[in-house]
Amino acid sequence: MTEASQIIQLPSNESAIALAGDREENLQILSRHTGTKLVLRGYDLHIYGQGKAVERCAAVIGLLEPYWREAQNISQPEITTAFQALDTGQTEAYRHLQQNELARTRRGEVIRAKTRNQRQYVQAILTHDVTFCTGPAGTGKTFLAAVLAVQALLNDECDRLILTRPAVEAGEKLGFLPGDLQQKVNPFLRPLYDALFEFIDPEKIPDLMERGKIEIAPLAYMRGRTLNNAFVIVDEAQNTTPAQIKMVLTRLGFRSRMVVTGDITQTDLPSYQASGLVVATNILKSVEGLAFCELTSADVVRHPLVQKIVAAYELHEQKNQSSSK
Repeated sequence: MTEASQIIQLPSNESAIALAGDREENLQILSRHTGTKLVLRGYDLHIYGQGKAVERCAAVIGLLEPYWREAQNISQPEITTAFQALDTGQTEAYRHLQQNELARTRRGEVIRAKTRNQRQYVQAILTHDVTFCTGPAGTGKTFLAAVLAVQALLNDECDRLILTRPAVEAGEKLGFLPGDLQQKVNPFLRPLYDALFEFIDPEKIPDLMERGKIEIAPLAYMRGRTLNNAFVIVDEAQNTTPAQIKMVLTRLGFRSRMVVTGDITQTDLPSYQASGLVVATNILKSVEGLAFCELTSADVVRHPLVQKIVAAYELHEQKNQSSSK
């Protein structure tokens, strides 16, 4: 095998930092995937290794150029997706994924689907009235749905945005929390507020809520209603009972869209209680007009450690299932 090397010149220090990642973790990922050695010297990235390995590494870095050239942070899923695109001959589809801007945050950060599964999830929401999405923490289930919901509201594609989730606790009871009912349920709804704050000035949200443009409430508040011309997000649906998920699904009105998200591996229901999300998926999977998406640990876009934690738990559960057979 012939040893080879290549130098990629980066336009700025910010670009070098974006490509290298925190503690040069991105360079380590590229090295592990290709068997090359990467050394960053100033604005020059040196790649050493076997000829084809160097070419493969450089090709992936080239696919990632739209990110590092604009000094945008690059996550591990984006690198993994770039490798998948290169190895399966889908580089054009990957470039399209990069160009498909969903929105910009109040700080000007570009929001786009970062993996192929996330892109399929976004497309499902845009083309179906009801979309189910399951996956572990950090895969963007709620965030991407909130992005599309806020854009629909701001573009007058719907009259109101409704965010709801069951008030089921992981280890605490509502009665032990201080305050009135709204204050008691706010901790459960905080992730939904966090997503909204990325796109709407927090000072404007109370006014939008007062005018009924945005409603954030426990799932129980949905009973007996018909939700017309609304974008509805049902979060943490793994903690619904079968009766609750049926109730909220049948609230869907005309010109409305609903996204149901959850992680079926993190159910906080009693052990004897079946998860409504699991039951609904089994019952409705053959119903035309509904979309079902599954995100995996490969789609985790939070801190890199989150992906490792999720993968470790998945391996542990697989071992337990094997030993119980």
